[in-house]
Amino acid sequence: MTLDKLSKGESAIITAIHANRELKNRFNSFGLVKGARISVEERSLGKKPSACVLTRPELPCDRQKQRRLRLKHE
Repeated sequence: MTLDKLSKGESAIITAIHANRELKNRFNSFGLVKGARISVEERSLGKKPSACVLTRPELPCDRQKQRRLRLKHE
């Protein structure tokens, strides 16, 4: 599953990140690493996750980037 498929209020664990080095480094700088718990707290008007929560403050994340994160339900 990818982040864009996670419903509002659901959480999951990141199992893999499929991205180039630059995007992986960006994700890592926000704490988006393999094994991190992530949840969807807000959705945009198009029903896409627009704010994700880790143990840090909210992180806006567009749909293209959301598809780079592989998840599993807790």
